[in-house]
Amino acid sequence: MKPVAISASTLSTALGAGRTTNLEALQAQRTGLAPVTFMDLPLPTWVGEVAGVDAVALPEALSEFDCRNNRLAWLGLQQDGFVDAVAAARARWGAGRVGVFLGTSTSGLLQTELAYRRRGANSALPADFLYGPTQNTYSVAGFVVRALRLQGPSWVVSTACSSSAKVFGTAARMMELGLIDAAVVGGVDSLCLSTLYGFNSLELLSDEICRPWDASRKGLSIGEAAAFALLEREVDTPEGWLLGVGESNDGYHMSTPHPEGAGAIAAMRASLADAQLQPGDIDYINLHGTATPSNDAAEDNAVRNVFGTATPCSSTKGATGHTLGAAGGVEALVALLALEHGLLPAGLNVQTRDPALLMNYLQDNRSASVKRVLSNSFGFGGSNASLVFGAAA
Repeated sequence: MKPVAISASTLSTALGAGRTTNLEALQAQRTGLAPVTFMDLPLPTWVGEVAGVDAVALPEALSEFDCRNNRLAWLGLQQDGFVDAVAAARARWGAGRVGVFLGTSTSGLLQTELAYRRRGANSALPADFLYGPTQNTYSVAGFVVRALRLQGPSWVVSTACSSSAKVFGTAARMMELGLIDAAVVGGVDSLCLSTLYGFNSLELLSDEICRPWDASRKGLSIGEAAAFALLEREVDTPEGWLLGVGESNDGYHMSTPHPEGAGAIAAMRASLADAQLQPGDIDYINLHGTATPSNDAAEDNAVRNVFGTATPCSSTKGATGHTLGAAGGVEALVALLALEHGLLPAGLNVQTRDPALLMNYLQDNRSASVKRVLSNSFGFGGSNASLVFGAAA
């Protein structure tokens, strides 16, 4: 593929709002995870909750979109001058030539859960519950389109944990076809009851802070986040470049990855081929690394199959939690921070490395010249995406 310029980006996670706050937390090897207090849930687990979401007030013109997910999206859009960057792109290309492609898994599901608690005597949902602009999967894209005053193609990708990685490929293909000149991509996923209780029922939640690559890892710590990037056909001073996209579907199991990582291997090889790179050209790999026993083992095997064991790698989910449909976008922007600042971020919370996992997993930060980064995102049902990013210069 022709490299696509990334002209602006913003990231809000449990580490804080904005790129600088997240960078400083990564540099300090500080986690944003804490024992769950969200809605006073009686679950023995840790979560990555974004501070201040409940206090966010949407503008009156966007009030029909009001739900936790869109409040989180609005909080994210206000950071890092992102709205101004999109306004400049809109003025340059025209509102109809800027697309919006976002990932999410549950959208505004919490709004439905709360409405369900307020059912009337006939079990009808309350009249003030608006499914379309809140719970509907497209809700967050519709909200962002309206908030940024854009008129180009827009849709949501919902392929579990690969959702907001795949949208980078969507934007690149739409540009290549000549249908758009710029795109807002990324993902938003917020905490809700179905996610937390659902993963708990699957016995995938850890009752302690998640520990990717640890010998005694027990499972996920769920997080929430909003991540956005602006891709443009041409730009004078990019933050970085999207060099390659690889996608695959192995369909091995509804919730368990292929034990040998077959789909992951295919996605990584495809992303390298798309970028016209060899494995040795990658300076750092941001792993999917969920801290479930089977996922980490399968990914370690897959990465070794493609890269050998020398390439530095880590999972940053020990800092942000697993942000599900936003994870691909979050980790894409972590990749950009790594490229911009020469930071190979540590994988947090490891007590004892799993001796069966052989990758060069970083337990402490490392400073290095970083020119190219690969970021992995692998979703339930075998939806896999790998992205290759390059430094601005």
